Amino acid sequence: MSFSREEIQDAFDRFAAAAEHGGRTGDWRPWVECFVPDVHYVEHLYGEFDGRDAVLAWITSTMGAWPFDHMQLFPWDWYTIDAEQGWVVGQVQNRFVDPGDGSVHQAPNWTRLVYAGDGLFASEEDVYNPSHFGPMVTAWLDAWRTQHPDLPHGPGPRETDR
Repeated sequence: MSFSREEIQDAFDRFAAAAEHGGRTGDWRPWVECFVPDVHYVEHLYGEFDGRDAVLAWITSTMGAWPFDHMQLFPWDWYTIDAEQGWVVGQVQNRFVDPGDGSVHQAPNWTRLVYAGDGLFASEEDVYNPSHFGPMVTAWLDAWRTQHPDLPHGPGPRETDR
């Protein structure tokens, strides 16, 4: 089954906006609601998740933990839509908030979304090299501690709370 590029683009725009909302607020439900109820989500480090409830539990727990509660931005470097296959494939950055010195700390992953129709995606698969994330997280933590020596080095306010 094929869908129009415009239909998939509209669903993708909603998806990307919902991810930004989740990062800023910690409320990942609107992002999870961009998927069909029986979504299949493949995350190569954390595993596979079936159904919105499982995806919501995983993303809320993962992105709510220090320091990932400060990884709040997900800009897309590029993406392409294959309307015939119903795919969106692209590279998205997983970016921490500015630690206070103007530096950018991010690492990319490639994502494949499979469109199901009615504005919803049937699945997502994220592919990345975990060895790129470790040094990036360490560099952000070092910058954060330098810029915020008097703050506890654990969960803190989201960017929208500062």
